[in-house]
Amino acid sequence: MRIITLLYLLLNLLLITFAVSAQNAQPNVIVIVSDDQGYGDFSIHGNPIIKTPNLDKLANEGVRLTDFHVDPTCSPTRAALMTGRYSARVGAWLTFAGRNHMYKEEVTMADVFKHNGYRTAIFGKWHLGDNYPFRPTDRGFDKSFIHAGGVAGEIPDYWQNDYFDDTYFDNGKPTKVSGYSTDIWFEQAKNFINEQQSKPFFIYLATNTPHGPFNVPNEFAEPYRKLGVPETRARFYGMINTIDNNVGKLRRFLEKNKLADDTLIIYLTDNGTTAGADGPNNGQITGGYNADMRGRKTSPFEGGHRAASFWHWPNGGLTGGKQYHHLTAHLDLLPTFVDMFNMQLPKPINFDGSSIKTILTGEFPLEQQNRTLVVHNQARFGSSLGDGSLVKYRDYAVMHNHWRLVDKQLFDLSNDPSQKNNLAKQHPDLMNQLSAYYENWWQDISQNERLSPTVLDTQHQPEVFLTAQAWKGDKATYDQSHVIAGVPNRGIWHVQVKTPGRYKITFARWPREANLGFNEGYVRAMNNPGLDPNFTLYQYKPKTLNIKSVFFKLNDKTIAKANVSHDKQTEVSFEFDLSTGLHTLEGVMQTNSGQLISAYYLYIKPSN
Repeated sequence: MRIITLLYLLLNLLLITFAVSAQNAQPNVIVIVSDDQGYGDFSIHGNPIIKTPNLDKLANEGVRLTDFHVDPTCSPTRAALMTGRYSARVGAWLTFAGRNHMYKEEVTMADVFKHNGYRTAIFGKWHLGDNYPFRPTDRGFDKSFIHAGGVAGEIPDYWQNDYFDDTYFDNGKPTKVSGYSTDIWFEQAKNFINEQQSKPFFIYLATNTPHGPFNVPNEFAEPYRKLGVPETRARFYGMINTIDNNVGKLRRFLEKNKLADDTLIIYLTDNGTTAGADGPNNGQITGGYNADMRGRKTSPFEGGHRAASFWHWPNGGLTGGKQYHHLTAHLDLLPTFVDMFNMQLPKPINFDGSSIKTILTGEFPLEQQNRTLVVHNQARFGSSLGDGSLVKYRDYAVMHNHWRLVDKQLFDLSNDPSQKNNLAKQHPDLMNQLSAYYENWWQDISQNERLSPTVLDTQHQPEVFLTAQAWKGDKATYDQSHVIAGVPNRGIWHVQVKTPGRYKITFARWPREANLGFNEGYVRAMNNPGLDPNFTLYQYKPKTLNIKSVFFKLNDKTIAKANVSHDKQTEVSFEFDLSTGLHTLEGVMQTNSGQLISAYYLYIKPSN
């Protein structure tokens, strides 16, 4: 009898040990982020038109956060997500002009996972820098399979990528693919998972869909056209369905490979909707569906930054379709991972976000919440760009539980989800409290503002490729349509030289893969029915510039000049010694009429 009792106690001890070990085991983690899909662009959030069965299933089988927030635009959201810190604090408050670079000393989510024994990968959209030290492979990712810039068709992206059969960058190497972009990202993710053996994996899967251009296979848009949905929205919804289908396929793949139970999947959106609703960005919705929220992408009102947030992890207890209504944010993911998985940090981090482990597990009652967060939108594309510095009081919202201070207006979301009734006069004490919070927040996040230039370090990147999207200038030169149209803008590049020496500095009007001369034009062939002829990217008329010479300006001084000898000449090059430190570069194209335009492309490498 005593032996049986001892065996029973030993068995229980083994079971407890196994349970504790299983609880502390490292799960796989997949973070999926869609681009420009709003909170209202899901059937589970009440949208009467779009059907998102696989995303609904993920939410219904997991845990849903209903008051979850991100930044109102994409690069800032991704920077905050990666660091657990406010985007303005870490250097990324715009989507261009070099202000989409996280400061190089910041620790990223990938850094933390890699430090804790994970294999790390990104597939899809990065939008936080295309050169050293800002590339994914510089920020903790072992595998990087991405497009450049922020979306297909932007200037840094491979020339004329359009979501179909594009050229992407496999750890920096241009790689031609066949298929639609959403499918490519998910297939690459599954390939990466198949390669894993002994280590857990962390995957950041950031689709470029449903961001415009609204290019999508016709079979996805056609069902919505038949329902009378306007063309652009039909394409937008179709793009979301390509994500929905792939989420379903990914989950079935994980189940087949017996990985589903111990893989945490998180699905979130990166800002408010673009094509899912009509109306002014900061105003009330006039068409479409936006879950009764005011504002769209870029807005400090709720429709600009309230986001979807679905969590599913069977072995971690994140199941059952539970909903939690606490104020949470993208800043919280990394602190939550550190807490939930007992992770070690490569170096100390002062998080702005908080662990929401107890919220996700239902241990934190809503009535105990007393939290304040800030969002703001610094995006600007007009003549007031300047050097892209932070602008105080620009499109900001202070969120305190169910209260919102938005540009000196006060709203109570518990009674007014559409933010129609300004209650500032009725609650002066709360107005003062939240205004003071913003003042202190601003003083804190803006005190370390500085440039975050591309670094010339030949050990890490032998040749650097810069485009007009990274200019500091009065106007944004953003996508390839601006290049085609020959917009007469001026701008300079900032570079930090770490490896001094003689460099070959090459300027061009077109990227090398276009194989076009300075004075040749380009007209896109719109022969794919999946391309959206109504998107502004395809509306600019091509222009031949008739360039006769290019001036090289270093630190605002003209150093040299080269003539363009014939129309098909593709580039001009200069050789010059660059000393250690910060420099500005510009190639000034001069036309036959005397007009001065900055060269849109720069290639720089050590002279042979």
